[in-house]
Amino acid sequence: MRRVVVTGLGTVNALALDVSGTFAAFREGKCGIGQLGFRDADRLAIRIGAAIGDWTPERHLPPADLSLYDRVTQYALVAGQEAMMMAGLSSGLGERGGVIIGTAAGGIGTWEESYRAVFAAGKNRVSPLVVPRLMHNAPASQLSIRYGLQGPVLAVASACASANHAMGLALQQIRMGAADVMLAGGSEAMLCFGGVKAWEGLRVLAPDACRPFSLGRKGMVIGDGAGVLVFEAEDHARARGARILAEVAGFAMTADAGDIVAPDPEGAARAMRAALRDAGLSPHDIGYINAHGTGTLANDRSESAAILAVFGGASPPVSSTKSMHGHAIGATGALEAIACIQALTEDILPPTIGYLAPDPDCAVDVVVQQPRKARVGAVLSNAFAFGGLNAVLAFRRP
Repeated sequence: MRRVVVTGLGTVNALALDVSGTFAAFREGKCGIGQLGFRDADRLAIRIGAAIGDWTPERHLPPADLSLYDRVTQYALVAGQEAMMMAGLSSGLGERGGVIIGTAAGGIGTWEESYRAVFAAGKNRVSPLVVPRLMHNAPASQLSIRYGLQGPVLAVASACASANHAMGLALQQIRMGAADVMLAGGSEAMLCFGGVKAWEGLRVLAPDACRPFSLGRKGMVIGDGAGVLVFEAEDHARARGARILAEVAGFAMTADAGDIVAPDPEGAARAMRAALRDAGLSPHDIGYINAHGTGTLANDRSESAAILAVFGGASPPVSSTKSMHGHAIGATGALEAIACIQALTEDILPPTIGYLAPDPDCAVDVVVQQPRKARVGAVLSNAFAFGGLNAVLAFRRP
């Protein structure tokens, strides 16, 4: 079975519009959460989010093409371009290259604009580009078109596990020989009136800050953004002299088959154990976990129990970078994978900011407020979604 490595990273998120800026933000414990400023935000009960500030797509993409792109696709294209450049790739992969991008909502901004036009403004027509803009596969397809990637190309929609599922499926495509290179990750642009209003109905949003694993936490904070990673067969990468950032060592996905929204710690634990088996790792090999860590009472309690069950009652260092970049829903796993790569390449474990005090129900070793220096050989990245879907990735030093 072919080994798979990471050779490129790209991101757009509330902390920065590139990887170097995001790494710096993780080192500084910077917070990207602030007041929302989109149309009708004043009608919301929850008015904070991790929005991408000063987003001017004309600076990043050809203006003539923008009519084709919802923000979810814009973010993916910019992140994908950075990842390809870092990997030293441009085009020419043809059938040996592919794309799998996760997104929970797709082009929700385009949906909202079209609904406003038809129902609020009374118009009888919408743009003929509405469907190509809003479809969930638009980010993956547009990346495929841009780089001539003619192999496996698809979208994954599994709520907050979308990006981890996308990366896991990309890993499997390379392992089985269906591709040499895969762009994988997630993109989300849910910060609009309808997107936030829908989440308000679930009563899981925090009004002040995201405080994962902390006593006094009040919920999650939605964020926008994209993360795209270049997954590549190790032999292919070494043959062309590419810089290898990390190995994608293992992946597993499980389902709770229980409640549609309430997490089950046993399902999460099964996913972590299976990812370790797939990677040929033991719990003692893991030096860091980037947790799902949403900041809700139920998730953090359940995830803590799952971690302690897998690691014998004493967890490795754990952090939730959602406290900084928000919960980017279908893209969040990709942002967190990038944080894991930083841990492996810079010996820095990113912090959980906003932490107030230990919660006895979350008795894991939380990296609090400031990054922690540590040399680790292998890490886990957790994603647990509504619907009882669990997806865990294992990365290690190459």
